[in-house]
Amino acid sequence: MAVAAAVGTSTIYPLQPAIADVAVSLGTPLTAVGLALACGPVGYMVGLGLLVPLVDRFSPRRVLAAQFAVLAGVLAAGAAVGTVAVLGMVVGVVGACSAVGAGLSSVAGRLAPQRRRATVLGTVTAGISVGILAGRIVGGWLADEFGWRGMLLVFAAACGLLAVCCPLMLPAAPGHTERGYFATLRSLPGLFRHHATLRIAALRGFLWFFAFCAVWAGIAVALSEPPYSYSAERIGLYALAGLSGVLATRFAGARTDRDGARRVILAGLVLAGGAAVVLGFGLASTFVTLVCLAVFDAGLFAAQVANQSTVLAIDPAAPARFNSAYMLVYFVGGSLGTAFGAASAEWFGWPATALITAAAIAAAATITTVTPLGRHPGTR
Repeated sequence: MAVAAAVGTSTIYPLQPAIADVAVSLGTPLTAVGLALACGPVGYMVGLGLLVPLVDRFSPRRVLAAQFAVLAGVLAAGAAVGTVAVLGMVVGVVGACSAVGAGLSSVAGRLAPQRRRATVLGTVTAGISVGILAGRIVGGWLADEFGWRGMLLVFAAACGLLAVCCPLMLPAAPGHTERGYFATLRSLPGLFRHHATLRIAALRGFLWFFAFCAVWAGIAVALSEPPYSYSAERIGLYALAGLSGVLATRFAGARTDRDGARRVILAGLVLAGGAAVVLGFGLASTFVTLVCLAVFDAGLFAAQVANQSTVLAIDPAAPARFNSAYMLVYFVGGSLGTAFGAASAEWFGWPATALITAAAIAAAATITTVTPLGRHPGTR
């Protein structure tokens, strides 16, 4: 499930390093290709709302196999596009189906033993983290080796293989809800009204994913301008610091099962907030920057595993609609953070941007401290 989550999540990212090659190949401006690629995150949020709840309604084997099959077909079709408009439509569909990672985490939350739920979720989340990182790195390497069209065909083949493997290797589990699909969709807004645990978890997640995306968008702007003026390739290598987040997820899951979610969330937020403050004034040192980015990512990924485990525990028999509602709010925070980080670094400078993100993380920590955490199995 972690491997499938990694591959599925990665499909939204591989064209980003090859954006200039795509523009030349299609004979279109770079900005037009950028707009086409922006359809990916939009499609992802649509997938969170429309596709993730299906794993509660139907057999996850069938639902996830179908999503991987669609991914394989659409990615293969993307290798043959001739206009940027068609590319935008392809990227939008890929983005929607790449929400398969969120579907897998919902299935993991439903099927895992109660006292190991966060540990299992941490494993699948580690796969999602690898996909976010590897999608750009592997995509750029394959585009250099085979061209961007050949690269899409490689990703299509990987998704086709997973479409075959899902019915064979995923646990056999029937749907666990009597609620109809459209009734499930209509119920999503009401979940926030009726479940305080979901409201609090979503607000926390919104704040720190806003901070996470603001830091990564802002630091790219800061490093591309004087006095640094780094190349895009060199800036991209800073993403390797995100490997710490992959390592943190399994540890955070195990600690959440043992000590409960609140301690893990607060520990992660304290680490990330402190790293953001130091990062604001340590950009001149590559070593300090990489260490701070590693601590920053590890802290927020750990908090995410613990926070998401409280969401999946609200209704363990049918967690996907709660996970879908949570992730929608989470990614709205990330979208706003990306836009804010790039603009803030340009307008106010990098130190101010880093301090604002630290303030957002501090607000999330305050909410965690003063509000009830909700029902969760992790206790001593």
